[in-house]
Amino acid sequence: MSTFTESVHGESLGVIKTKSYYEALGNNSNLKTDACCTSEKPSLEVREALKNIKDECIEKYYGCGLVFPGCIKGLHILDLGCGAGRDAFVMSQLVGPEGLVTGVDFSNEMLSVGIKNIDWHMSRFSYPNSNVRFLQANIEDLSSIASDSVDVIISNCVVNLSQNKRSVFAEAYRVLKKGGEMYFSDVYSSRRLPQALRDDEVIWGECISGALYWNDFLRLAKQEGFLDPRLVKSRLINVNNARIQERLGDIRIFSATYRLFKLPELEPDCEDYGQAVIYKGTIASDPYSYILDDHHIIETGKVFPVCGNTFRMLHDTRLREHFTFLGDWSRHFGIFSGCGKSMPFETASGKQDGASCC
Repeated sequence: MSTFTESVHGESLGVIKTKSYYEALGNNSNLKTDACCTSEKPSLEVREALKNIKDECIEKYYGCGLVFPGCIKGLHILDLGCGAGRDAFVMSQLVGPEGLVTGVDFSNEMLSVGIKNIDWHMSRFSYPNSNVRFLQANIEDLSSIASDSVDVIISNCVVNLSQNKRSVFAEAYRVLKKGGEMYFSDVYSSRRLPQALRDDEVIWGECISGALYWNDFLRLAKQEGFLDPRLVKSRLINVNNARIQERLGDIRIFSATYRLFKLPELEPDCEDYGQAVIYKGTIASDPYSYILDDHHIIETGKVFPVCGNTFRMLHDTRLREHFTFLGDWSRHFGIFSGCGKSMPFETASGKQDGASCC
């Protein structure tokens, strides 16, 4: 977990709040909202992997989504805010014995659970050597991890606990290889939270006080190099506590999963180059269609027109071998139809060229 920069008696406020966060919860049954809970149904592959996780690691799990992207065999995965290691040990199985999973967390208490269970899990998986390691570190400072060394970063409802979210995204961008991605779930607000809510320890413990206003998140991610954030899924968080709901008022809180690709060539908007892709259906967890994001569900064997950015996300990443690519960059046809923008100038008819949403 991350820390505040401010200090009280030599210990940062973030340390104090993180400690009180774990002490208050004890386990995930103490939560007053479902902000730190996952309601999605995992894939069959993930459900089978979860059967091999020790109960102690599952009982101390806190998360607001599923962060298990496909096509990761043999890769180096970084789990930010890994806690007791539930997701890290699931990823250990998905990357296989030739892959590597690095879990990073601030809490020694939580890390100790994962560390003491490494050998148990490796034996359970029948791995000759451990492919999981845990590091105590602040997710805002990943100096112990080399630049351009990580294929995929996952994170499950911990970025909201950081007081320097810009550093989190900057460090994530630094350690990712080109073409790598950050695939993570977190909580977001419909409006910027007032200071009184951000200082509320109960709401903090529910992973709500540190929630970014969604538009601030998009701006911040782009400024730190993730030029085209893609929303995978989202849900409205249920607040089953009268006091918390009263304090939030009209502010709504959402859980959302995003993909952030380290692709410097991405453009600010979805531009049309007449390109298309065909999904081969060769990712084991996705035989019938591949879901890139909430509006790119690419059926196996079907020609699927894409903008230049989507083309790069599939062609210049680990996903390349699973697609056939049609077209090049020789002709530009303007904004991709339906990307949410339109040419601002009036046409001969006196109307603007329109586009719905991409």
